[in-house]
Amino acid sequence: MTTDAGDLRELTVGTGAGLIAGTGDQQLGTDMVLNIGPQHPSTHGVLRLKLVLDGERVVACEPIVGYMHRGAEKLFEVRDYRQIIVLANRHDWLSAFSNELGVVLAVERLMGMEVPERATWLRMALAELNRVLNHLMFLGSYPLEIGAITPIFYAFRERETIQAVMEEVSGGRIHYMFNRVGGLKEEVPYGWTGRARAAIGEVRRRLPDLDHLIRRNEIFLARTVGVGVLSAADAAAFGASGPVARASGLDLDLRRDDPYLAYDELDVPVVTKTAGDCHARFEVLLDQVYASLDLAEQCLDRVDRLTGPINTRLPKVLKAPEGHTYAWTENPLGINGYYLVSRGEKTPWRLKLRTASYANVQALATLLPGCLVPDLIAILGSMFFVVGDIDK
Repeated sequence: MTTDAGDLRELTVGTGAGLIAGTGDQQLGTDMVLNIGPQHPSTHGVLRLKLVLDGERVVACEPIVGYMHRGAEKLFEVRDYRQIIVLANRHDWLSAFSNELGVVLAVERLMGMEVPERATWLRMALAELNRVLNHLMFLGSYPLEIGAITPIFYAFRERETIQAVMEEVSGGRIHYMFNRVGGLKEEVPYGWTGRARAAIGEVRRRLPDLDHLIRRNEIFLARTVGVGVLSAADAAAFGASGPVARASGLDLDLRRDDPYLAYDELDVPVVTKTAGDCHARFEVLLDQVYASLDLAEQCLDRVDRLTGPINTRLPKVLKAPEGHTYAWTENPLGINGYYLVSRGEKTPWRLKLRTASYANVQALATLLPGCLVPDLIAILGSMFFVVGDIDK
């Protein structure tokens, strides 16, 4: 078949071995351009990666986002401050409570509102339990993505134990809708802190089952150690945060470094590694579960010693004063920022989200070139992102 050079716009061929392609005297040495997604099952959502391959080796990677875009920031502008919460807990559906928390903290800061102490400590307990739920999901799904099916059953056993107490207190299993501007929706059920403490003890006792199954597994080590190394400099340059950044040696955690709520009254352990590879990211996530269980238990102990209201009485129509503020929180996947601009109305003029997943996934453009195709999914899964958090 003869083709004019003017008709040749893009040529995608599966060579990667130096095959000469082209027409006439315009010959092109062309590598394979491969699309991973946008419906690839190994991602937590719908992400597309445009790869250039030389044989089985990745030459270049372009992450293409936007396939799940739900326009959350625009929707915030036509909903009042109570209605925003129901949208905010959905962009990262594994960190719903923490997402709600960031929004109400921004509104409370702009209003200069003091939240009851009992509500503050309950928020911290629930946020740490939500962190455990988030991490357990990835601790089960990540090995599954590289061929290990058993760990997900152990991870979901522990998730179900924690979800039972979260469902009891809020009525929701995924989207809790329990935060309110000025506190929490309602008082926790009688005896709930004891049942939550028992659930924490049960998970802590059984978590080594998952730990021993996967952390030092020979096949898992072969697939993850030395694979997908993200240096501390690159992590900082891409704005990575959370477990992904701490696995590369960035010792940053807002709960310790810029405390919100009452984290300044706790000794928050920050789990870090230096290897920066897939295994280090997995280990940080696993060790953080132990740390968060301890923090949640300390918060519940404090709740049991406190009495008083759980929320603040608000006017029927809630309006934030004119101005702007920025609140950020240490979400399970990293730093989430909330830039709120108000013109004194019952809806925000602008509420900009800075999500952890969006920053973390940018590093794929640096991580994937040079790796082999079999390692691609191991690296992709170890970045621990939720695509709704990217395509907010």
